[in-house]
Amino acid sequence: MSFFSAQEQQAATLREATLMSRLSDFLCFAQESSDYYHRVLANIDLSQINSRSALAALPITRKSDLIKLQAANMPFAGMVPNMSGVGRVFQSPGPIYEPEADGHDWWRMGQAFFAAGFRAGDLVQNCLSYHLTPGGFIMDSGAKACGCSVIPAGPGQTEMQLDIIHNLQPNSYCGTPSFLKILLDKAKLQQQGPLPFSKALVTGEALTPALKAVFDEADIEVKQAYATADIGLIAFESVADAGLVVAEDIILEIVRPGSLAAVKRGEVGEVVITSFNPNYPLIRFATGDLSAQLDSPSDCGRTNMRIKGWLGRADQTTKVKGLFIHPEQVERVRLYHSAIKRVRLVVCSENDNDKMCLLCEVDDNVRLNIDIVAIQQSIRAVTQLSSDVSLVAIGSMLDDGIVIEDQR
Repeated sequence: MSFFSAQEQQAATLREATLMSRLSDFLCFAQESSDYYHRVLANIDLSQINSRSALAALPITRKSDLIKLQAANMPFAGMVPNMSGVGRVFQSPGPIYEPEADGHDWWRMGQAFFAAGFRAGDLVQNCLSYHLTPGGFIMDSGAKACGCSVIPAGPGQTEMQLDIIHNLQPNSYCGTPSFLKILLDKAKLQQQGPLPFSKALVTGEALTPALKAVFDEADIEVKQAYATADIGLIAFESVADAGLVVAEDIILEIVRPGSLAAVKRGEVGEVVITSFNPNYPLIRFATGDLSAQLDSPSDCGRTNMRIKGWLGRADQTTKVKGLFIHPEQVERVRLYHSAIKRVRLVVCSENDNDKMCLLCEVDDNVRLNIDIVAIQQSIRAVTQLSSDVSLVAIGSMLDDGIVIEDQR
């Protein structure tokens, strides 16, 4: 088994110690060099932030807040230390603006491409967009980091792409899984014969069992990568159907949606990343994606932690009787009452009227002492809305990361 870098095989304890030893200095750098973190990290003794528990006390910056933050301070909300180091500026839906600096494998995607079997001499048809959004450039840089040649095809123009495939015979694909299926279906419709792709790295969408079956039938070995336009690579597949290995040089936490605190190992929560990127430092950056940590390292020999992959969105904000309810508000109610272990706010419609019920997991031995009226008063104080409260047994709610369940 070969690896993109020796880091991938290092002892997990060494990796953790190395990341934590870098943390304090990097936080100081971010505070001193960027307007945003100068404000957010003010009055915090950063010299003491050298463990996950200490990191967990720092504020979270949510991706969902970037639109507002950037609108107040264009283009990057004061997070970029040095604008002269920015080589490209992208715009993603929102709009949210992202920087890219010049540098080899700046998005750190090489690990994912290497794990998917991409090697020097491969010709890769890159079908993520190069227009305004960074997806095409993210994949392009990762393929080149493995020595591949890249066709910057982008999405769409299916017939033209099939002509390119026929003429150049690329042996690899990267892009969304749905567009790979479109190419396969179009080639079949045109009786073009099998496509020359032997491997693919897909991202941006769920790789469903149905799509995987289509690719297996076409003899294309497909692996997944989890990346964002802000962070770059977060995790990648190395062994099929065995979760995703977390990328090197980032700290990944999984926290309860709407809170600062980590969930227990195996529980579903929101993916929060600290990236050591000096061009775009992101500290406790909440992606809005749900995942869960798996118990053991991958069988492939890479020793970093594994996650289940993408399990949905953490941003469960909903509107009830004209008012927005956020997961952070539900978490605040839970924290007011120490006997409540987990909560879920269920919103439904009754006789065409919105109705809320807060499900609260509590131990059986304290159930009789729970003051339901006090919980209802907390809900009204936090949300300005009334709600029923139902006490349920520990472990009775699904572990799916859902804090607000809208059943309307």
